[in-house]
Amino acid sequence: MHTRALVLFSGGQDSATCLAWALARFDQVETIGFDYGQRHRVELECRTVLLARLREQFPYWSTKLGEDRVLHLPVLAEISDTSLTQASEITYKSNGLPSTFVPGRNILFFTLAAAVAYRRNLTVLVGGMCETDYSGYPDCRDDTLKSLQVTLGLGMGARVVIETPLMWIDKARTWRMAERLGGAPLVELIRTESHSCYMGDHTTMHEWGYGCGACPACELRAMGWRNYVDRQGVDR
Repeated sequence: MHTRALVLFSGGQDSATCLAWALARFDQVETIGFDYGQRHRVELECRTVLLARLREQFPYWSTKLGEDRVLHLPVLAEISDTSLTQASEITYKSNGLPSTFVPGRNILFFTLAAAVAYRRNLTVLVGGMCETDYSGYPDCRDDTLKSLQVTLGLGMGARVVIETPLMWIDKARTWRMAERLGGAPLVELIRTESHSCYMGDHTTMHEWGYGCGACPACELRAMGWRNYVDRQGVDR
């Protein structure tokens, strides 16, 4: 039985919701983040605040929440030419992918997380990837992660389980999941302290949280929040 998990925790809405999901299910939960030269590095500061606030506001989860670590991966920015690692305009390429796609990012993240998990005896890796409400990144697809789960298990010589609780739900239902897990306090914590904006704007406050309001990440988050608020009376 799997009782110990490692959550890929960026400091954004999705990974914060996944962290709460893991804390509600596993006996021991650790977190890992990545500093890869992203232009929205403010998310690294947000993840520290979120972890501290989770411990303070949810004492029944605090006892489960273990070590946190951040891995420094400047090489990812060095080999990338994207709008997440360079100060360039967000556009769409001829293959239909946005310029915010960082090739190999999630594959590298999971590989390194699996190595840490192996040493820490953590058998479950949890990520906030999603196919329902996303930017078309191929390394967020369910098939990619199922294949990666098999590869990592074979390569590590140990059972590795990749859990993606948001894979088939949209942003509105992600907010709803947070509400079911931690009630209004968790929703408010994620709304006010998490960061999703690709431009790194954590000064402009909207009803759905901080952000520039114009990048794809902000648009998805804003639309999800509006749909979540509209559905509240229906879903109950």
